[in-house]
Amino acid sequence: MKKMKYKIWVLALLLAGLTGCSKNEMPVFDTGYSALNIWFGNIAVALDSVSYNYSYTLGEDSLMFNARVTGLPSNKDRFFAIEAYSGNFAEAEGSFWTKEYCIKAGETSATFPIYFDTSKLKDDTSYSKTDGRINFRMVENSEFVEGVNKMRNLKVILKNYLAKPVEWDVAIAPPYQAYSYYFGQYSRKKYSFMIQETGLVDFRISYTASVSYDEATNTISSSYATYLLSKLKQALDVYNQTHDKPLTDEESGSAVVF
Repeated sequence: MKKMKYKIWVLALLLAGLTGCSKNEMPVFDTGYSALNIWFGNIAVALDSVSYNYSYTLGEDSLMFNARVTGLPSNKDRFFAIEAYSGNFAEAEGSFWTKEYCIKAGETSATFPIYFDTSKLKDDTSYSKTDGRINFRMVENSEFVEGVNKMRNLKVILKNYLAKPVEWDVAIAPPYQAYSYYFGQYSRKKYSFMIQETGLVDFRISYTASVSYDEATNTISSSYATYLLSKLKQALDVYNQTHDKPLTDEESGSAVVF
């Protein structure tokens, strides 16, 4: 009987010990005041600034930035906002915006968008000759203070121009082909639409290419160019059907055609 009581007592101690270990191993979250670093680039490299070119899209787009808490994760969602506080961005007013962002419970980092919309520019020619700039910063609140000096501002250079591809009208030499053979006459609005729909900028077209797209050389095959032409025609039809007026060249005033 004594042995039985002893075994029960030992078992009780073991269970108590296991319970204690389990409680001690539970993560302890710091829900106090934390600093928040924000930056463009990636985890390893923070960029001084990034560019946003309105000419690369005809509608809404975004730039992604990183945010990281310097302390421990919290057991609740934590929110923050950023604001445009300086820069010569009067012309861009209304064409960019931010929102309230959230670092999820249990997490210390995430990526978030700053939104832009080319169609909301007051003047289509804004930033086409002189670059603009917007500086963003985090708005301190009850959850977060600003991070370290090099990670408390987001600098965006505003552009709104495209260089006409060198080989648009005439290819420099074989085996390359001119853009005009597939896509017709050049206009900035047409090229912007192409970039928006294909994601390709300053590519080359080769009639000897064996793959559709060679990322290393930014070269597409002639058959892929034909496919892109078909895709662009379909996308243009959708655009024209869903907008008040057809996509129009800025210089000639004529509708864009492929």
